[in-house]
Parts: sequence; C-alpha cells; structure tokens
Amino acid sequence: NNVGVAALLLPVVMDIARRTKIQPSKLLMPLAVGCLLGGMLTLIGTPPNILVSEALRGFGLEPFNFFAFTPVGVAVLVLGTAFTVVIGRLLLPKRYPSREARETGLEEIEAVYDISQDIYVLNVPGESVLAGKSLAESRFGTVLDISVIGIIRAGKTILAPEIGEVLQAGDQLVVTGEMDQFYELQGRQNLVIEAEQISLDDLVSENISIAEIAITPESDLLSRTLKQIDFRRKYQLVVLAILRQDQPIRSNLDNLPLKSGDRLLVQGENEKITRIIEEPDFIQIERLETELFRLQERLMVVCIPGESYLVGRPISESRLGESIGVAVLGIVRGGETILQPSADELLQADDILFVRGREENLTLLRGLQELDIEDRIVPDIEILESDQVSVVEGLLSPHTTLNGKTLRQIHFREKYGLNVLAILREGKTYRSQLRDMALRFGDALLLFGRRERLKMLGSEPDFLLLTEEVQEAPRLRQAPLAILILAGIVLSVIAGWLPISIAGVIGAALMVLSGSLTMEEAYRYIDWRAVFLIAGMLPLGIAMETTGAANFIATSVISRIGTFGILAVMAGVFILTNVTSQVMPNAVVAVLMAPIAYNTAVDLGVSPYTMMMVVAIAASASFMSPVGHPANVLVMGPGGYRFSDYIKLGFPLTILVLLITLLILPIFWPY
Repeated sequence: NNVGVAALLLPVVMDIARRTKIQPSKLLMPLAVGCLLGGMLTLIGTPPNILVSEALRGFGLEPFNFFAFTPVGVAVLVLGTAFTVVIGRLLLPKRYPSREARETGLEEIEAVYDISQDIYVLNVPGESVLAGKSLAESRFGTVLDISVIGIIRAGKTILAPEIGEVLQAGDQLVVTGEMDQFYELQGRQNLVIEAEQISLDDLVSENISIAEIAITPESDLLSRTLKQIDFRRKYQLVVLAILRQDQPIRSNLDNLPLKSGDRLLVQGENEKITRIIEEPDFIQIERLETELFRLQERLMVVCIPGESYLVGRPISESRLGESIGVAVLGIVRGGETILQPSADELLQADDILFVRGREENLTLLRGLQELDIEDRIVPDIEILESDQVSVVEGLLSPHTTLNGKTLRQIHFREKYGLNVLAILREGKTYRSQLRDMALRFGDALLLFGRRERLKMLGSEPDFLLLTEEVQEAPRLRQAPLAILILAGIVLSVIAGWLPISIAGVIGAALMVLSGSLTMEEAYRYIDWRAVFLIAGMLPLGIAMETTGAANFIATSVISRIGTFGILAVMAGVFILTNVTSQVMPNAVVAVLMAPIAYNTAVDLGVSPYTMMMVVAIAASASFMSPVGHPANVLVMGPGGYRFSDYIKLGFPLTILVLLITLLILPIFWPY
C-alpha cells in the first residue's frame, strides 16, 4: 500500500537529500503526494477504491474492475506531479526549521537538531562518590536530564558507552542536554540527612493509617505500573512498599508492573483506605504484618537547608521521587507534623522531611553536585561518529505500537543501548525532558549509539531508521515467490475470477504458508485500528441507507446545488468527501459517503459509477492535513513541516485534482 511505499522510500529519499545537499523539506512532501496520487491508479491502490467498489456490489451493481480507476488516475498523477514539481516546490519551506534565524555552516543534521549547542564536558573529581559506579547507577538522565555520550579516559575517548560502563576518578564525561538542572544543583547543599530515625508509628495519626492490600487475580490493573494507573492521584494513597512472593520491594515502585497476589503497604486517610478496599481490584489483608516489608531500613529524616533548590517548590516539581527515588511521607514544620502532604505542598527552608528512600541515593546526589563543568567542546557533530558509532535519524514506523508511550515507559536506553539526543516535532526541536515526552507518530528522533545497536533497532518493526546501512536487509531469497503471489492476486482480480476481498485473503494466507511472512509479521502489519474502525462504520453506512439518512442528505445536497447542474453536484460531493478525509481515515470516509453518493446519483437519474468514482478520488486526495493520511504524518518529522505547510501545497493541489476529476471523469464514466 502507499503507506508501505512511503516507509520504504523514505530512507532512500533522505540519502539522496544528503548526497545532493538538497533540503529534505523539498523532497519529502512530494514523496507523500506521489504515494497518494499513485494510489488512484488501480482498484487496490487505496482502501477507498476497494470500499466504494464493494459498496456497488452491496447495491446490486457490478463492482469496478481492476483498471477502472486508471484513466482518471493517470491524468491526476501526471498533472498533479507536474504541479508539485513546477509550482509546489516553491510553496514548500526553504530552510531547515532551526536555521530560520541564522546560517551556521554546520552539517545538515546538526542544523536541524542544533545538537552542538548542548554538548559539554564534565570532570569527575578524584574523590568523587561516582567513581566505581556504573552510568546506570549514577542517574545522569533521571537527576540531571542529560545523556553521557562519551567518556575521555587517559587520552582515549569511549563513544556511546554502555550503561554498565563503570566510572573512574578523573574521567571526563562528554554529555548532551540542557544544563539547567545541573546548574541548580551545583554548589548547593540541598538535603541534609539527620541522625534521628523514624518508625512506622511516626507515619500514623488520628486520621492517617497504614494498611495492607492485595491485588486480586482478576484485576484490570495487572501488568500496569503505579505510574500508568496514576495510583497516587486516583486513590490519594501512598504506596510505601510492595511484597511479592515474600520478597519486599521498596524502590522504583512507580515503574514496577503489578502482578496477581502483590501486597501493597499503603499510607493515607482512613476514608480513602476504606474506599479502596471496596474496589474490586483490591482486597484487604486483615492481619497487618509490616515487618515483612522491612521498611524501617528505608525510612529517613532529612532537612532542607535555606540554600536548597527545593525551597519554594511544590513536591510535584521537586523531582525527588523520579530523580533519586525519595518519597516524601511527612513534613515537620514549626512543631507541627503534616502526614501525607499533597503534591502541591510547597517546601520551605528548614522543613524536616520524613522520607522513604536509599541513603546512597542522597549521597549520589552530592556526587552529581560535585562534578566540574569544562569549556564546551567544538560544536561539530562529526566528533560523535566513528567506525563503530554513528548518529542516525529515526521515527516511529506506520505499524508502531509505541504511539503515546514515553521513552521511560518502554525502557528505551536499557533495551536498545542508544541515546535519544533530540526529538523533532512539527518543525520544533526538543532536547530536554525527552524521557517523559510521549512519542507521537511523525516524530523524528536523533539517535546516537553503536552501529550494531542501531542495526538491531532497524530490525524492530516499531522504528524506521532514515539510513539504509542500519536497516534490516531485505529477504531477497523469498522475493520471487512473493512477487508471484502478488501477480496471482492481481491476475485473478483482473480476469474476474475472484473479488478483491477473497483474492487478498488467499494471497495473504499464501504469503504466510510459503514462509515469505511469519505470523508475527502478518499480525504486526495489519492495521487493526483501521479494520475495527471500518467494521464499526459499515453498520453505520447500512443504517444510513435503511433509515433514509443517506437519502435525506442526498436530497439536501441536490436541493441546494442541483439547480447548477450535475457538475456542481459532483463538485459538492467531492468537497464534502475531501474535507472530511482531512480529519478522518479515508477508508471510513468512503464507507460513510458511498450511500450518500449512490442516493444522490439515483435522485439525479445519473450513473452511480460516476458519483462513486468521485468519492474514491476525493477520499484519496488527503493532501491538506498531516493527519489526513499516514504518509503525510510519516514525512512530517524528517521534513520539519508544520501544519500550515500541508495547507500551502495541499489546497491548490486539491483544487487541481477537483478540476481534473470534473473535466476528465465524465469522458470515461459518462453520467
């Protein structure tokens, strides 16, 4: 399909852009337009073509044949391509999104992401507590929101170090990211550990209790984390610890997927505890055995000095929990104790905090504060590349399951061993807080790491890398058989032996049985959302027909513009279909518009084939919106396009397709 073609050609076009020094923004929009225009050539070119053909069958008429769309499709393809090449290129953005205010002479990829502006060198002091700790244990990302992309040690540079790489005294760390949080921490005493200890009794009052609850086997919360559930806000309780198979878990609780039988030790108001026990997802453990959780080992008392960056900040913005795994359970202020403070509670100087966490994490915070920042290195992205290490652009593939998830949730760094240096979204570059930014289809990610890691990512169906050398090699051995199966499908449809719906299913089955596709790949590349959406809309289309809604809309269209002639009605159906397809999947629009177009043709006494062809072409011409078609979204990030860029090129192109349809369609499909 045209989405697959766009995904296949995108790395090729990006490589052409790099070799020819042509800005990607000049090539990627034409790629998407070409995929949409090319889909109008044959019956199987786009879903709307197939769906309007099947709609004709439902109305008791002969469906379109395989090449029914070709005469008009060729005219649309040729003239639309000519317009895009001659005029459309003048409407596309002329500069990289981050170069609009200046010319820098940097390499193209650096000009887009501006990554050189955030490259620094940090020195690890000789007595640093970070010496002997791995990068993962040092929490550079979670505390400082920076990525370590290299280590200079004894005159040698280790690029893209693994997260298990152990730091040594005297190391120089090449890091990237905005340094605001580093400057906030540097040179300050932010938390002081007090000598006194607290017990669970200190966390209980007349209104605040501690209870033990268990997850039921049939709970909908299984396999979800406390963060995904938003447990603290939803239930207004704090999870102090989790007991799993008699083993206590007291750290990183927010990101731990829950399992059946997990026992949660919670703190909160009596009323809230009573309420959660009534939920079907939980049961109360009557006998409270707090000693099993061994929580005493993790309870501490800390003080906030007046110079701390925490002063004046609400707990929700303190980053204590996500950064160093410290949960605030109570505050002693002016002789009064505030148990289970709200997330909006402002921290003040000299506050005494009851916290749950590791003492070594607080020590680690001090180690990060003691890092020295050195002069910035030369802003040249080429220093980040070698025979083993590379910088590559990537984006979510059209078949991704990660849309809406964050890098932290999918454990991107741990799973793939790569750093995301920046994200380009709708023409704007983001270089901070990337771990908690929900990924969107169309985002372009700047990836840095070892080439073998990049190749591993290139084989993942969730990602599409824009460099051919790190993509998974095509399985050419199966290519002849796959082509033969495709040819068989096309031939059976052209000859009229089988309808496209039957031929397509048989072809898909043969692809799996022959080993050209695995079952996992077959499931992955079916757009199940579109399948269920169309399945849900088909009854709506039938209901519109049987209830007379389609006829009512058709009559309304005719009454308003029918006096201007058949061409005016065709234009009205085209515009209505096309505008709707800019915000809805074009397959769904075809399902909804087919009965309206059919009833309009019947009421006018013209051929239904003409109106159905108008619907198919209009639904496929989704040029004016990035969300109108997956191919448009696919090129948005790498091209640095904004929403307005699609309108600038798409609006005149849509008018051109409308004129071509009105002028040429009646020649081949007389009304």
